[in-house]
Amino acid sequence: MIEVTRLNGETFYINPHQIEYLERTPDTIITFASGRKSVVKNSIDEIRQKTIEYRRKLAAMGQEL
Repeated sequence: MIEVTRLNGETFYINPHQIEYLERTPDTIITFASGRKSVVKNSIDEIRQKTIEYRRKLAAMGQEL
């Protein structure tokens, strides 16, 4: 899970595997595979970087097994 921040400052966690696409309008809109959308303060680049780090951690855990 990765942490993102709503426009009101509240943080929450999302499963990056469920992200279908990201839009900049100028806020970042995350659209999930379910069709649900969330508007967040985080930039697309920040979400992309957090997703890469998350997947690297998962891959490292898999190699330890």
